[in-house]
Amino acid sequence: MRTHRLIFVIIAAGMFTLSMAPPASAAASGISPASVTVTGGFLSITVPTTSVNLGTQADTVGGETISGLLGQVQVNDARDDVAGSGWVVSVIASAFTPPAGPAIPASDISYSAGTIAQVGTATYTPNNPVNLTGVVPAITATGITGDNSATWDPTISVAVPGGFAAAVYTATITHSVL
Repeated sequence: MRTHRLIFVIIAAGMFTLSMAPPASAAASGISPASVTVTGGFLSITVPTTSVNLGTQADTVGGETISGLLGQVQVNDARDDVAGSGWVVSVIASAFTPPAGPAIPASDISYSAGTIAQVGTATYTPNNPVNLTGVVPAITATGITGDNSATWDPTISVAVPGGFAAAVYTATITHSVL
């Protein structure tokens, strides 16, 4: 019994010695320097790419205007430009042509931007051109600070002259941004 007690005392003393040992030296915190690099992005435009029917109306002797929404147009500007810079979206259209017969000229096509939803700091001005024969400004952005985005759904109006044949007339509307 005494041998067991002696072994127990030796084991207990060893455990006490181990538990009383000073802690190992370790850092409580550390600092790791890190960095990321953000470069200037791009100026881009997204436009509807599927054909859209702007509307249907019966022909009249005096002519009529057919209007409809083109679909969402969006400009994203992630460039690293100087504060206060800007961009311009321009638009041009081809004539609305039927399978046969005279076309509705681009001079009879107008563009109205409508409400412009914006992200970021900028002033957006709709130019609402009434003749899409040549490249004309549709939206002007000024006073830009940092990244920005503008989204709108333009109304396209086509003044159909009187006496035009009943048909489906097609055209292309092209947007660009600079």
